[in-house]
Amino acid sequence: MNFRIEKRIGVRATSDRIWELISDLPSWNRWNPVETEVKGTIAFGGALTLTETVPGLPERRYQAAVAQWQPFAQLVLHEKRGWQFSVVRYFEIEELEAGSCIFATGALFSGLRGEGFHDKHRRAVRAAYEAVAESLRLAAEG
Repeated sequence: MNFRIEKRIGVRATSDRIWELISDLPSWNRWNPVETEVKGTIAFGGALTLTETVPGLPERRYQAAVAQWQPFAQLVLHEKRGWQFSVVRYFEIEELEAGSCIFATGALFSGLRGEGFHDKHRRAVRAAYEAVAESLRLAAEG
């Protein structure tokens, strides 16, 4: 079974500007309060190393594979957290008209252990993703 946590927010910026923030991995710490350190390359089959700091949970460093990406539209990462636990982390941009977008960020938790993690930590993770969305909005609009 899959469990999703997502935050969608309107952003008064172009998809180019939002993608500029997302694709500049070394600068994520300037706008992203959760994934504070990101290294790697956005490419099909690429791997990223991320440091995640969700308030209320221990800081963790992990590796994720780039599952999908489309410039100016989406970045999808896949992380295998062990037996019966996978996470798909995503950042999506939907341009409604020039200078106006919907930005979505979230995660899909799957597997038996993923269900347990989701049930135990959903409030903290939801608040963290809300902070990511709001921080990106402020950076893109600023």
